[in-house]
Amino acid sequence: MQSTRNHANVDPAEIAKFEELAHRWWDRNSEFKPLHDINPLRVNYIDERSPVAECRVVDVGCGGGILSEAMAMRGARVTGIDMGEAPLNVARLHQLESGAKVDYFQTTAEELAEDKAGYYDIVTCLEMLEHVPNPASVIRACAKLCKPGGDIYFSTINRNPKAFALSIVGAEYILGLLPKGTHEYSKFIRPSELADWIRESNLQLQHITGLTYNPLFKTYRLNERDVDVNYMVHVKKPVEC
Repeated sequence: MQSTRNHANVDPAEIAKFEELAHRWWDRNSEFKPLHDINPLRVNYIDERSPVAECRVVDVGCGGGILSEAMAMRGARVTGIDMGEAPLNVARLHQLESGAKVDYFQTTAEELAEDKAGYYDIVTCLEMLEHVPNPASVIRACAKLCKPGGDIYFSTINRNPKAFALSIVGAEYILGLLPKGTHEYSKFIRPSELADWIRESNLQLQHITGLTYNPLFKTYRLNERDVDVNYMVHVKKPVEC
């Protein structure tokens, strides 16, 4: 399925960044190494708070399918959506090798929500909000996609001097963990901003945790006391919605 509707909330430059690197998505020593390294933390966090087995899950901004496949391997019925054609092609090819069963579509959250409102038990939207022109629109769409009583997960990057130093200067220019130009500081999102959009979408914030990196040991961990840079939130859609 490839959407032909208007893509108002898409930044072509952001799509092009990941299109160019798509062939390296599943290379664990490539530019996507950080995604592979943090994926067990992300999946465990989701699965512990909202067991995914037998649940209908949509992964918004799925890219090459790293998170989508991991949830499918735990028994979830996963749909992965993205606007990058090349990453989706890579995702489809990789599942032939891995055996993971994921349905991939080239569409936006807003478009899918028009057809699948209230359909999904769990909605994930990780490392994606900072790459779109209107994050609040994506959050509203995720709320619409989620069934009443369901769970939604967002992750993004805080906007402050520490985040600039670590996520851009450190990760992109000094340590080389990410390609230069991966992120734009102005698109980073403060937790207070994300919380406002969550409330405006009639969702309930359940939990927030940081994701920190130790450059000495080259390891990541979840840390509730440090949301200064990367952070992840668990949101609930009220039953009465």
